Amino acid sequence: MSIPTSPWTALQGQYLAFIYAYAKIHRCPPAEADMQRFFRVTPPSVHRMVLELESKRFIRRTPGKARSIELLVEPASLPLLE
Repeated sequence: MSIPTSPWTALQGQYLAFIYAYAKIHRCPPAEADMQRFFRVTPPSVHRMVLELESKRFIRRTPGKARSIELLVEPASLPLLE
């Protein structure tokens, strides 16, 4: 029996789970500053992760529009937010 593998790393999965949970609770996507506070990282770290998630087509953003992150993966496939 093979163990299913995820298309994202553990950290990417946490960011995706956060984006989903935040949007579900607040009814709008998180800003990068929200992710920075939650993960306790620097603004460049969050921005790099957002760009990476976008390049792998896990999320989509609208350039020049705040809070425009859209999740492109099935929420059921996301890990639990730790």
